[in-house]
Amino acid sequence: MSENLPQQGNGPAFRRWRARRPFWGGLLLTLGGAEILLTEKVSLKVAMHIGMQGMTGYLLPVLMMLCGLLILFSPGQRLFYSIVGILCSLGSWLTSNLGGFFIGLLLGIVGSCMTFGWLPDQEPRSERRRRKREAKTSTESLQPQS
Repeated sequence: MSENLPQQGNGPAFRRWRARRPFWGGLLLTLGGAEILLTEKVSLKVAMHIGMQGMTGYLLPVLMMLCGLLILFSPGQRLFYSIVGILCSLGSWLTSNLGGFFIGLLLGIVGSCMTFGWLPDQEPRSERRRRKREAKTSTESLQPQS
């Protein structure tokens, strides 16, 4: 009997988990922070010798990655994390090689904006399109034919 049942993998569980949070925004913000951190040209010894100005080059991308991960695992505070994430992304323009050569900067900004605009209780687009089509066909059938 069990051989007739479809295989239940991790796909549906992951899909449900992903649907309850701003997954793509958090992922892009995390990737932006990682990209900036990997393209950092100043060694950590030199940055510590310079002081706090040198450490911000490492601090801002780490904060971006932390905000991205917190968005993924604690979506209830997504607005605060997205605001902190976009401020860190914009700050990396000055402190980290033009924001990781623009790539990390843009990933961070796009991810933060996607997170800020995410609505948890919004119905899927396919359902909205289907309802719109049904409403359109019902109004067309009610109108008299001339």
